[in-house]
Amino acid sequence: MSHHRGTPAGSAPGTRVPSRGRRANRRRALSQNFLTDPSVARWLVRLAAPGRDDLVIEVGPGDGALTRFLAPVCGTLLCYEIDPGFAARLAKRYRAVPSVRVISGDFLDSRTPRAPFSVVANIPYSITSDIVDWCLRAPTLTSATLITQVEYARKRTGGFGRWSRLTVRTWPWFEWTLAGRVPRDRFFPVPRVDAGVLRLRRRPVPLVPDHLAGAYRHFVDTGFSGVGGCLHASLRRDHPRRRLDAAFRAAGVDPRRVVAFVPPDRWVDLFLHLHGT
Repeated sequence: MSHHRGTPAGSAPGTRVPSRGRRANRRRALSQNFLTDPSVARWLVRLAAPGRDDLVIEVGPGDGALTRFLAPVCGTLLCYEIDPGFAARLAKRYRAVPSVRVISGDFLDSRTPRAPFSVVANIPYSITSDIVDWCLRAPTLTSATLITQVEYARKRTGGFGRWSRLTVRTWPWFEWTLAGRVPRDRFFPVPRVDAGVLRLRRRPVPLVPDHLAGAYRHFVDTGFSGVGGCLHASLRRDHPRRRLDAAFRAAGVDPRRVVAFVPPDRWVDLFLHLHGT
């Protein structure tokens, strides 16, 4: 994976850095932590489960640790690599494989494919949120299987007993799961923390009707506004107490529950009860 160029820390102009040290410094400057365990790469591809006719995007393939296992099992593989050196080497390696296309450029500047597609990647930690946001905005995305910092994956999947606004806001359309943990020593350079495998899967049928999508997002934003210190108090801005009390009873939510501790499926139930669906 790769992103962000810069001068390796501690290297003055003209200073000769030993070969391995130079490579390690360059990877850190690019926010790169390459996967070094083939068994983890194979497991990630099995988890993503691309089909023989499927379109898959890999973000920041680097030296191709995932590419080698993705290429044989999907219909078309688009590899976005921002580092021109890695892109050139990967393109040369797969020049005889017509199903693999290496694109030298920033994935975040790419257009969404018109056909259904999935994303499988060991992504740069520094731009995790940007990549996840891109995936959530892509109307034809079916799933994303991403290696992220384990803390990020746990935060988005309720692993700390709390749920983020982003997860709740997108829950009617996407299922968020933490599929596993990868020890930090399976990467080089070795990062400071373990990695987690975050899975985003688009639901075949949304939990909220499309015509109520805007109303649901407003509902969540109001709930997370912090007014009153609990979800019930925040929602009182938009709903009469009696109707709100009935919805909380029907959804099985304690009115005193702090906003972040309400699971996303309960938010959906509350919303649907309040909107009579």
